[in-house]
Parts: sequence; structure tokens; C-alpha cells
Amino acid sequence: MSETIDHLNDLKEIRSLMERSSRFISLSGLSGVFAGIFALLGAGFAYILIEGLKSGRVWMSVEEIYFFLFMDAFIVLILAIGSGLFFTIRQTRKKGVRIWDSTSKRLIINMAVPLATGGFFCLALLYYGVVGLIAPGTLIFYGLALLNGSNFTLNDIRNLGYCEIILGIFATIFIGYGILFWAMGFGVLHIIYGVVMYFKYEK
Repeated sequence: MSETIDHLNDLKEIRSLMERSSRFISLSGLSGVFAGIFALLGAGFAYILIEGLKSGRVWMSVEEIYFFLFMDAFIVLILAIGSGLFFTIRQTRKKGVRIWDSTSKRLIINMAVPLATGGFFCLALLYYGVVGLIAPGTLIFYGLALLNGSNFTLNDIRNLGYCEIILGIFATIFIGYGILFWAMGFGVLHIIYGVVMYFKYEK
């Protein structure tokens, strides 16, 4: 009986080693929380601008509006990536593993393809003035990127990807509420995901 238990423990250890070698498991839940907070702040600034334009308290040209919204999204992206790198590097050091290996490379490549495709698609929508579909487009392509990358990291990423895609589809139906859906997808969902991940794997 004892020998059987030892064999089962050995098999579990082998499986754990294989899992660590084939998946990037050093993602930090705190990076999701901070990315969500930055996204909510960015969405808040965009909402204030749009409400100001509607009420007449703010006047800006179309080019200035696009520039402000682009810079708003760009700053949110930089802050989210920066916080993600900081907490992920800290997590890898705690676990004593390398952050840059073949698995992390595959993760980045598999996420980069849908993200780059979605980025060009959304720029085309902006060029042709179809701004109502930009927020749904970012959510859907981001969700696809998460699904693509989930094969090389924690399975929880897949669930977040499904939620982003579903939210993006709803956003295509309720055109005009893009900022709200954007805030829910990149803000609220990230915070919920980050908290769950933190207490599941880091606490």
C-alpha cells in the first residue's frame, strides 16, 4: 500500500514538473488588479470628456478628440504593461524561475497575433469613422488573444478570454455604450480575475 502511494506521489511530481516546463505559471493576480484600476481611470477620463462635449462645456475638434482618446488608451496600456511586468518579475523571483524562456516566448507570440490583428482592424474602423465598433472590437480580439495564450499559461486565462469575447459581442448590439463595456471588460473583469488569481495561487 505504501509503495503504491509513493508511486502516485512520484507521478504527481512528474506531472507538476511537466506542467511547469510547458506552461508559464508566474502570472501575478496583482497585475490584473492594477491593470483593471488603470483601465477604469482611463475610461473615467474618456467619459468625462464625452459628457463635457455633449453638454457643451468642452469644445474640441474631431482630431483633438481622437488624439485625446488615443493618448488616454495608450497611457492605460503602458501603465498596465508596466505593472504587469513588475508583478510578474517579482513572482518569478519568488518561485526561482526564469521569466524569459521558450514557454514565455510562445505565450507572447500566440497572444501577439490576435492583438496585432485586432489593433490594425480597430485602426481601420477609426479611419473609416466606424468608431462605435472600436470598443467591441478591442474586447473581442483581446478575448481571442487570451484564449490563444491560455494554452501556454494558467487555465484561468481561458475563462477571462471567454468573458471578454461575450462582453464584446454584447457591445456590438448596444452601440453607444462602448465606454461602459470597455470599462467592464478591461476594468471590472480584470480586477475580479486578479483578485481570484491572487487568493488562488499567491495567498
